[in-house]
Amino acid sequence: MTPLTAAPAPAFAMTGGHVRLDGREVLRGIDLRVDPGEVVALLGPNGSGKSTLVRALLGLIPLSAGRTEIYGVAPPRFRQWGRIGYVPQRLTVGGGVPATVREVVSSGRIARQSRFRPSSAADRAAVERALDIVGMADRARDPAHQLSGGQQQRVLIARALAGEPDAFVMDEPTAGVDAASQQALAGTLRALIRQGRTLVLVAHELGPIEPLITRAVVLEAGRIAYEGAPPAPEGECAAPGHQHLHPHGPASGPSSLTTWEPA
Repeated sequence: MTPLTAAPAPAFAMTGGHVRLDGREVLRGIDLRVDPGEVVALLGPNGSGKSTLVRALLGLIPLSAGRTEIYGVAPPRFRQWGRIGYVPQRLTVGGGVPATVREVVSSGRIARQSRFRPSSAADRAAVERALDIVGMADRARDPAHQLSGGQQQRVLIARALAGEPDAFVMDEPTAGVDAASQQALAGTLRALIRQGRTLVLVAHELGPIEPLITRAVVLEAGRIAYEGAPPAPEGECAAPGHQHLHPHGPASGPSSLTTWEPA
């Protein structure tokens, strides 16, 4: 008999997830599984719990009930952080000392380094590659805090790219980014998907990213209201076969790194 091969663990999984913040229940019984290679968009109005959900998936916010796992391991016991690239909504530079763009992007390699090993040629090459992809190589020496919001978002994406992770979690990656850069981001994400990377993206509007999404998850008041193909924008006539907002329906979609055009 051929031995059975165990199915790979999901990249992210949450079962019965509840989160309470300041006495308010922000997530209410979330069940979510993201398998390797999926591209999942978390959609919903402001305050629906999208950012809280991705932070809870990563263990950055504790659950008040339920459980969450990263590649089959609870976040407090997860050690392979080099497999995860996180792009938060905004850049924070601490310590009172302005960091350059290159220094911020280089920090994306830390999870792949030993505390006893200095930066290697491979680390430096990964950083330069990431800077080129997002079109910020010419700003590498600039203080990151002096950049525009859209430029800072590109630096955060470069930091995640530099780590060469298996899975990316991006919280509003197109916020404050112009239309041309959104198109370039879509090209970059398309290349990552072809490499088998997993993507979880929080978004208000998908724009040029929509064709890449394999599943949309819509949150309302801390609950999953819908799963399936990205719902048609309000007021837009849906094409034949396109699903409108309704609870839990399966969907699938289509899955050379493209460089950013300067803003």
